[in-house]
Amino acid sequence: MSMFCYQCEQAARRTGCSDVSVCGKDEPTANLQDLLVHVAKGVSMYAHRARRLGARDAGLDRFVVEALFSTVTNVNFDASRVAELVRTGAGLRARARALYEDACAGAGLKPDTPGGPAGWTPAADDATLEKQAAAVGILARRAARGDDLAGLEHLCLYGLKGMAAYMDHALVLGRSDEETLAFFHEALDFLTGEHDAAALTGMALRIGQVNLQVMAILDAAHTETYGHPVPTPVRVTPVPGKCILISGHDLKDLDALLEQTAGTGIQVYTHGEMLPAHGYPKLKKHPHLVGNYGTAWQNQRTEFAAFPGAILMTTNCIQKPLENYFNRVFTTGLVAWPGLVHVTRKDFSPVIKAALESPGFPADGPQKTILVGFARNAVLAAAPKVIELVKAGKIKHFFLIGGCDGVKPDRNYYTEFAQKVPKDSVILTLACGKFKFNRLEFGDIEGIPRLLDIGQCNDSYSAIQIAVALAKAFGTDVNSLPLSIILSWYEQKAVAVLL
Repeated sequence: MSMFCYQCEQAARRTGCSDVSVCGKDEPTANLQDLLVHVAKGVSMYAHRARRLGARDAGLDRFVVEALFSTVTNVNFDASRVAELVRTGAGLRARARALYEDACAGAGLKPDTPGGPAGWTPAADDATLEKQAAAVGILARRAARGDDLAGLEHLCLYGLKGMAAYMDHALVLGRSDEETLAFFHEALDFLTGEHDAAALTGMALRIGQVNLQVMAILDAAHTETYGHPVPTPVRVTPVPGKCILISGHDLKDLDALLEQTAGTGIQVYTHGEMLPAHGYPKLKKHPHLVGNYGTAWQNQRTEFAAFPGAILMTTNCIQKPLENYFNRVFTTGLVAWPGLVHVTRKDFSPVIKAALESPGFPADGPQKTILVGFARNAVLAAAPKVIELVKAGKIKHFFLIGGCDGVKPDRNYYTEFAQKVPKDSVILTLACGKFKFNRLEFGDIEGIPRLLDIGQCNDSYSAIQIAVALAKAFGTDVNSLPLSIILSWYEQKAVAVLL
């Protein structure tokens, strides 16, 4: 039996990975992740039916979100942990069935007996469990449905996976929404059926609509908890002392780490998608959040090897750790790699201990900063000046160069594009694609920086709000703005943002 995975931009030969993924995911893990999606569908088949009768279970909602996020590229590489999630899901599916049948009894209705994922039984041992994936994986679906329809089904699934990542970040901060959580179950139940291209396309577009709501929930969770980002210079060269590098998207993990390292003499640096954290007032108040180290996720092997401290991975983006820094890397949340220490309950004492035992930076590097924090509040505060410059012909165009960075050499296109943007134009950027050009000097137009870093990929919501506000100010629609979008993608969150 062989695996097949084509859910990210790295897919081998641009068609799909077999035997082992380019990201480092092995065959057992890949196949078990297919089963995890299958069992999540089974949970949702019952949960969706129960919800239509007014019955819900927050534990089922949380499981489906976490299960989908766990299968996103570069999150969970530990086959044993995925197998455990599959069995947990099977138990929760029984709970979902009972919820549905009780709701039917209360309403005087005869319950449905859905098949497929709702009736699947997991094997007792991991080896047999993995073999069960052959019947439910991508290759089986393509054989049954053909490449086009299976491709549309997976477009929907990958959009849901990306949306689950954003929903999980919001749930961690105590924010949720009944309508969007219900939609996960509805959409997964839908994907257990056989639909034509029109219906699948319609579902994909609905996923895009709901993802915008999810990003709004996450935006509120971030800004209500940590304040609205403000323009902030971020040091990108080291300072002397013991150090921890934190990567990923989870601001609550960063907050907890900063609280636990206060007064220890440890300096905290962000990496990759954690860079925008420096713009949040309640995070930047910590003086030992000293800067950003390194660039995007795909450069971590070189950058982590050179970092003289402990490293914490909070969400997706982990690559196979090299031996020369393996014992200094820790995972938390849904991230996992076999053999790495996994931190739970936000107790980062193992990370702190490793940092204190590491050499740290011996001296200052030459000081250099980059600007972050141009989320919607900051940009819209400057809107009158921006509108004045547009009307005067001094700003003629906006280019949104955003998305996920990647390893392929032809991604230099984004650097070259940014360098060739006319001097009378402004560049908006978000997600880790910014690392292709965010250390270049672009100058300003009468005080408005020509490069405005909006934030993470989930800050696409901010970009949309900026575009809507500018369209309203100019009395037009978004499509009529002098705005071009240059989008790169890597994994399923980019699919969700695209939709």
